[in-house]
Parts: sequence; C-alpha cells; structure tokens
Amino acid sequence: MRNTDKIKVGISHGDINGISYEVIMKTLLDNRILDLCTPIVYGSPKVAAYHRKALNINNLSFNHIRNANEAIGKKANIINCISDDVRVELGKSTPAAGESSFNALDRAVNDLMNDEIDVLVTAPINKDNIQSEKFSFPGHTEYLTQKFKVNDYVMLMVSEQIKVGVATGHIPLSEVSKNISKELILSKLRIIAQSLKQDFSLTNPRIAVLGLNPHAGDNGLLGNEEQTIIIPAINAAKDEGIVVLGPYPADGFFGSNDYTRFDAVLAMYHDQGLIPFKLASFEHGVNFTAGLPIIRTSPAHGTAYSLAGEDKASPVSFRQALYLAIDIFKNRQIYKEISKDPLKKYEINPSQVDESIDIEAEEDETL
Repeated sequence: MRNTDKIKVGISHGDINGISYEVIMKTLLDNRILDLCTPIVYGSPKVAAYHRKALNINNLSFNHIRNANEAIGKKANIINCISDDVRVELGKSTPAAGESSFNALDRAVNDLMNDEIDVLVTAPINKDNIQSEKFSFPGHTEYLTQKFKVNDYVMLMVSEQIKVGVATGHIPLSEVSKNISKELILSKLRIIAQSLKQDFSLTNPRIAVLGLNPHAGDNGLLGNEEQTIIIPAINAAKDEGIVVLGPYPADGFFGSNDYTRFDAVLAMYHDQGLIPFKLASFEHGVNFTAGLPIIRTSPAHGTAYSLAGEDKASPVSFRQALYLAIDIFKNRQIYKEISKDPLKKYEINPSQVDESIDIEAEEDETL
C-alpha cells in the first residue's frame, strides 16, 4: 500500500437499479469526506447523472477521469467502466445491471491490485443478476479471495457496538454441521485475533465463541459438536495465546448483552451471527472482509430495489463503510511501523482512528 496523506478510496457502484448511487452521492455530499480522502467511483457518469436528476441532487458534481492517477483531491471523481448505452430501470433486476456491477467491480479490483487505489468500498450488488462466466461466486467476498489468492478469511460485521464473524458463510443451513471442524474454527479465530490487532488497534483482544446447538448442546444432550469440535478448537486457540472464551448459547449471550464484554464474536453460521448484529446495528453496520491483504468494506444492506429513486435510502451504513476503510488503512500503517520497531512509542490520535465511526446523520431515514 502507498504511504500517502490523502487516501484514495475506490468505490464500485454496485447495482445501477438499486440504491447504490443514492447512498454514494449522499455520502459524498458531506464535505468532511473530501477532507479525509480522495474518492473515486468506478461506475458511469451517465448513470450518476440519471440518479442525480431522479433524486433532485443539484449540489454534487463528479470529476470525470480516465484512470485513478488523474483523480483530483477535494473532488468526487468518477471513472466510466460501462457502456453508455446501458439503461437504468429503477427497482428492477436486469442482466445489464448485473454486467455493469461486474465491470465496475473488476476495474476497481484491478486498480487495487496495482496500488492505484488504497482501499475499496463496494456498493451492493444483486448476487443473482451478476452471475456470468466471469463471475460465478456467492458474493463480493468469495470473488475477492480468489483474486487475491487467499484460502481463508472471515466475513466480519462491524459496528461501534459489536463485531461478529461467522465460521461458515453463504452455505445452506443443512450443510453447516458437516462443514464445521476444529481446524476451521481455529483458523477463523486466528484471523479475527490478528485483524483486531492490526486493523482495529486492539492489543489484547477478547473473542467469544458461540455454540452450534441450542443451549450450546447442554453437555451433549442436544448435540455433541460443542464437545467434539468447538471446545477443542477454543483450547487450541488458547494454547496459541489467543484470549477466547465459550462456547456460549447464542440466545442468552445476545439477550443478556454479554457480547459487550468482548471485542468480537465468532458465530457458527450466517444467521446466528447476522440476525442479532443487524438488530443492534443495521443502519450503522459494515461488512469487512478480514484476512485479505487489501482493505475492502461494504454497507450491511443490499440493493433495496423497493427504495430506488425514492430519496428514502439512508447513507449511514455506506458512510460508515467508507470511514472504516480509512481507519483500517491508518491502523495497518501504524501496526506495520510498530512491528518494525516494537520498542518505539507511537502517539495515536483517537480522532484519526475512532471519531469518524461515531458521526451520525440526524435526519437520515433508516433503510
């Protein structure tokens, strides 16, 4: 990554028929963004103009550029990645929207690989219409892990209140049990522990692990995965110096607010972790892919076709995704310097790392 005061934030425009352009433009209307970074939207000036007119946004203009090197600070920049013949059909899933999503994502990721941009924020895609010979993945995460040749990672949902990772991601519930293993859980715990240190500047993070079965198996009465898989993985992680506790019954753990005592939580499957996360932090939640050599964040919501063009979509989650990407970039730089010289003391300004995640829009409407 480049060592630069002005971080270049690449933004892939997602599905052109959803709320992506609305949340992107509402975010970029905040001049504080331009003080923190140089945003570069990978998308379409024509599509941006369409959404700007539909939403009656008159006080934002994009600087049209051919590549990231032409980006100008203090301006919202945009690179055209799609055909000018593309048609916007608000609220509809179309093949053209899927192709446009992929083209913008592919261009942004290539620039990220070549250090043309520093971080990537991905606007929501439709995981169905983007499918093609070039993109045959359940989502952004799996695509990125292949591009960057990473075998393991953690989908980490992040908010000020809670961080939740999942041991198994986008797989059917019927396949969760057979996909869980001691090695898998241990690997996820290693990734989360390392990410909390280098990406979130936590020196001795505490991680909670949830059980798979109701009541965490009730000592084998309701299932034995806790005793045969999860507890051995926890013990192995402890042997490596990771501070990890559990397994906890998921319902009581979240219902009693026990999660507030930990820096992160590892859930066994998607809905076990994401339902309580979104109940607590839906509007402010961010999806961060831990374990990648690059930084990628995304809002916690989807395309929201039903809100497209209605001027009702809240930009808070997207804004938080952008802020988090910037914070992690800075934290990794600090971590890298500390790793070179562990005895050197570094002055960390909390406003550089934490303040941005607290900024809230008073009049934003929730998705």
